Amino acid sequence: MRVMMSGGGTGGHIYPAVTIVRAMERLGPCEILFVGTQQGLEADIIPKEGFRLELITVKGFERRLSWANIKNLCSTAGSVWRSMQLIREFKPDIVIGTGGYVCGPVLLAASLLRVPTMIQEQNVIPGITNRILARFVDKIAVGYQEAVQHFSPGSQKKILVSGNPIRSEVMTATREEGVAALQLSAHKRTVLISGGSRGARSINQAMLSVHRHFVGREDIQLLHVTGQSEYNNIVGNLKKYGIDEKNSGNIIIKPYLYNMPQALACSDLAIFRAGAIGLAELTARGIPAILVPYPYAAENHQEYNARAVEHSGAAVVIRDNELNGDKLIAVIEQIMGNTAVLSDMAVASKALGRPEAAVEIARAAVNLAAGKHS
Repeated sequence: MRVMMSGGGTGGHIYPAVTIVRAMERLGPCEILFVGTQQGLEADIIPKEGFRLELITVKGFERRLSWANIKNLCSTAGSVWRSMQLIREFKPDIVIGTGGYVCGPVLLAASLLRVPTMIQEQNVIPGITNRILARFVDKIAVGYQEAVQHFSPGSQKKILVSGNPIRSEVMTATREEGVAALQLSAHKRTVLISGGSRGARSINQAMLSVHRHFVGREDIQLLHVTGQSEYNNIVGNLKKYGIDEKNSGNIIIKPYLYNMPQALACSDLAIFRAGAIGLAELTARGIPAILVPYPYAAENHQEYNARAVEHSGAAVVIRDNELNGDKLIAVIEQIMGNTAVLSDMAVASKALGRPEAAVEIARAAVNLAAGKHS
């Protein structure tokens, strides 16, 4: 099978695309071509993943349905034409988009050439590109049931509520591996704190008070991923308070984690932003969460993601502008100090999890390419 994949700009669009094609490769032989832009992270990530990448030039859309976006589609006719050239040369059996404005001309070109098309939307509030493309494509896979209502009535019959694709190693990593790899105590409950690959200043600042409160505790350990730019500041500030994390006995601070699947495997509670893929990984593992949505995400989609998880009983949401050390300490104590609460949240999180989402999307794509309806 020949698969053309488009998704770019941020890791939140790129890694789901990689996960889906890996799942398709497990179902049968595939030849893969990614289409992206030079400006997006895909220009760096996709070649490192071992896939061929072709680049096109695309302008972004406004984050709402508007005449300006229609005009922009017309003004980017060159990128549609280039996409049509690539499709004619590669002859894909299916074209899949996972979000980002690069998907616009690629999926539109595929639709015009009558190649089977699918988009995958990770968030509760769909991105503008996917909302436009929904009218043209053959299949729409969504990460949340709540996302369905945000597509037009005519598009809803195409929707598959699959959950969001996660890396297979998220499910195969074990607690024992995580404890060993991260040099944690096997006898303490672990709180994993991460604001994403670049960190989150508001979470990091609140964590200064959290570390001071929990330092030396025998029952809880804190694994805090600060982001590269914040690491020295956080470690330096803790030293001002007399806390040396290396000798604290229960505080581990990292600038970045390359083995996040192992960290998730040994975590009892997570303090996270509310990106769709991070939430998919947490719920697949059944990890309760304190969520602090990034307030500047497009259309505030992270808060909508977080509220969907909170509504199911798997998380507590603290808005970024309401976050402080005292509030975070209180919520951690409330959850970690009550075994029943922690257990109930873990069950609710596990119930939300869709660890087979990538396989479900891959099978739907294979069926679509073969002319079958699922």
